[in-house]
Amino acid sequence: MSIETNASGETKYAHGHRWQALIVVCLGVLMIVLDSTVVNVALPSIRDDLGFSDAALAWVVNAYLLTFGGFMLLGGRLGDLFGHRRLFLIGITLFTLASLACGLANSQAFLVAARAIQGFGGAVVTAVALSLIMMLFTETAERAKAMGVYSFVCAGGGSIGVLLGGLLTSALNWHWIFLINIPIGAVVFLLSRNLLPASHNAPESRELDVAGAVTVTVSLMLAVYAIVNGNEVGWLTARTLGMLAVSAVLLGAFLWIEARVRVPLMPLRLFASRNVSTANVIGVLWAAGMFSWFFLSALYMQLVLGYGPMQVGLAFLPANLIMAAFSLGLSAKLVMRFGIRVPLAGGLILATAGLMLFAQAPVGGNFVAHVLPGMLLLGLGAGMAFNPVLLAAMSDVPADESGLASGVVNTAFMMGGALGLAVLASLASARTSSALAGGADQLVALNDGYRVAFLVGACFAALAAILGALLLKPAPTANPDAEVPDSPAA
Repeated sequence: MSIETNASGETKYAHGHRWQALIVVCLGVLMIVLDSTVVNVALPSIRDDLGFSDAALAWVVNAYLLTFGGFMLLGGRLGDLFGHRRLFLIGITLFTLASLACGLANSQAFLVAARAIQGFGGAVVTAVALSLIMMLFTETAERAKAMGVYSFVCAGGGSIGVLLGGLLTSALNWHWIFLINIPIGAVVFLLSRNLLPASHNAPESRELDVAGAVTVTVSLMLAVYAIVNGNEVGWLTARTLGMLAVSAVLLGAFLWIEARVRVPLMPLRLFASRNVSTANVIGVLWAAGMFSWFFLSALYMQLVLGYGPMQVGLAFLPANLIMAAFSLGLSAKLVMRFGIRVPLAGGLILATAGLMLFAQAPVGGNFVAHVLPGMLLLGLGAGMAFNPVLLAAMSDVPADESGLASGVVNTAFMMGGALGLAVLASLASARTSSALAGGADQLVALNDGYRVAFLVGACFAALAAILGALLLKPAPTANPDAEVPDSPAA
């Protein structure tokens, strides 16, 4: 790896090597993204094989999301302290071994525990990946293009994941959606050792905010656990209220720690910026609706419409392809022409409309009339809004804190997804139980539950759109025809 240092002491890498390093970083992230979407297609098979209830099934997703979101900031800090390549390799190794454990799981508890470890490995990989991109690409235009490639991999990985999940689950069984990570992880590990920069400039302070990471993660895990189990044990029972109270105390402790520790995991000064604060709230609300859409629409298509796993994978393909196309440049052109606020609010309005369409889906629905229109709107909305949310979260942040700001908004996405999924899965389960108690048919009851959850998810997305339109400060627009330097990765 050819390295040079500029007058200010910043480490820079030769042009070609930067793009080679980006490719291997994106390969690692692709494995993480694949695992996130491939699981959604296989959820009904996992439920039937291991005997999960509908509410408990959410923990196959939530266990991953909570550790992913809770430890992303800590993973970034560990990379700063001990080297980004070293932590990237550790994260890839941990994720690959946890994937092996998931593939061999034969009980609910074992699978959920392995998914939690997967989430930790995924958090380290993702946090360090963002840091590596920010470090490798210091020029604004090249960094924007590198982030576009990164976003394309995230969206394209979703397309591959839903297809691969359907294929593996149909042709083999759900265990293989995890076992497929093992050869991918081995290849990424070997390429990383050869292509990623090994140099590391340790910060002056080597303090690690372990207390902050532990308190915020445990707080959110308790909150989600209380919400997921609220239908079974009662929302006003001492157990549910007690867990929510402890969660609130721990969240308060986290904020207290962050305000006083010398090197905080999440510096509260970032939120003094209106755009940063608004973008993170939008991230929480939007992710609550989007993660629930992935989870519940897969169940709707399989359990209500009777689709097979491969059919579900193909059904998600249009939305993922649209998101991928926006990531490769369409979203950037919209931002350069209209600024951040218009495409963000417009995209969220389209996503709201898509969720509203799913909230009207009938028991005897068909793909063209009742699935495809919502998928297309959600793909367009997500594709338009994703990059503007990230840009808004970093627009008022100094260059030397842009990686931290990116980690914060990614954490907001993961936490919003976990909490939103817990709430909406519980609402769906409660509505289904109520309909069954009233004598409704099983399919009608299931569909009623999903429709209520989609409607609440649409409310989350609509609120995010309103906040974006009213509170975000408009960023200056640029010439949409301005050239971006070509790169070997293009």
